[in-house]
Amino acid sequence: MKPAKLANLPAEQEPAFFSSAVAAARRFYLDLNPDSNVPVSVVCGGLEQCGRDYAIHRETFPFLSIEYVARGTGQLHLQGKSYALAPGTIFSYGPGIRHDITGDMRSPLAKYFVDFSGKNGMALLKLCQLAPGRVARVFPPDALGALFDELIHTGLSFGRQGGGLCVKLLECLALKIARVNAPLKDAETPAFVSYQQCREHIKLNFRSLRTLEQAASECHLDKAYLCRLFRRFDQQTPYHYLLSLKMNHAAELLQQPGILVKQAAEETGFEDPFHFSRVFRNILGVSPAKFRKMP
Repeated sequence: MKPAKLANLPAEQEPAFFSSAVAAARRFYLDLNPDSNVPVSVVCGGLEQCGRDYAIHRETFPFLSIEYVARGTGQLHLQGKSYALAPGTIFSYGPGIRHDITGDMRSPLAKYFVDFSGKNGMALLKLCQLAPGRVARVFPPDALGALFDELIHTGLSFGRQGGGLCVKLLECLALKIARVNAPLKDAETPAFVSYQQCREHIKLNFRSLRTLEQAASECHLDKAYLCRLFRRFDQQTPYHYLLSLKMNHAAELLQQPGILVKQAAEETGFEDPFHFSRVFRNILGVSPAKFRKMP
């Protein structure tokens, strides 16, 4: 099957660096000759469902690039080192960075990418701790899909006229990568696995969890060790994460007609509605009563 054509570029003019060994693709093109004096310019991007024979071998690349594996497996050779590709793997390359990407025939890759340039491009990669030639993992593995999809939609819908918005989305993507980035050496340790499992347990059971001690007990960990895991791999304490989940759920409840503050408190595990209101204000910045009046 031939790859999907670009929405804003004739097939015969598609960039030569776009692989033809793809089963399907959503790819956009903005400007292959960007002004190097602008802060940041998005060149192109997309989502590729790679074919079973997918392989890329490049000595260099004209732009800075971020690639993010959504599905499937494969192998990456970057700067003389080898890495296994799996959902959640994210990596970057650019001018002078040799890279070889091959897919697994048994589990073909599906991966997002965005190519960009500009005098602030390297600073953008530094912001998300992904300098050219670096590999990392994001947690959860699907954390970046929605932002990449929005970037692709904007590029396909508006073309060059949407260049400014694509840059803003790229900046948002960099901030999100910094937030969910787990260094590869950490992502493969037992400690990170424990962190992932505990974070997921809190996410799935936040309504019934009342204390940090309860969360640690259900995760079969000591409370102090759970706090150390979050301090190492996260930017918040496990208790703040628990309260954030509770208060965001409470905010959704309070948007429903007829729901009382007392009911939202009970639904999120608070017996005292006054305590609930204080926590709601501390986390979201407004009281439940003011939140209900917001347009």
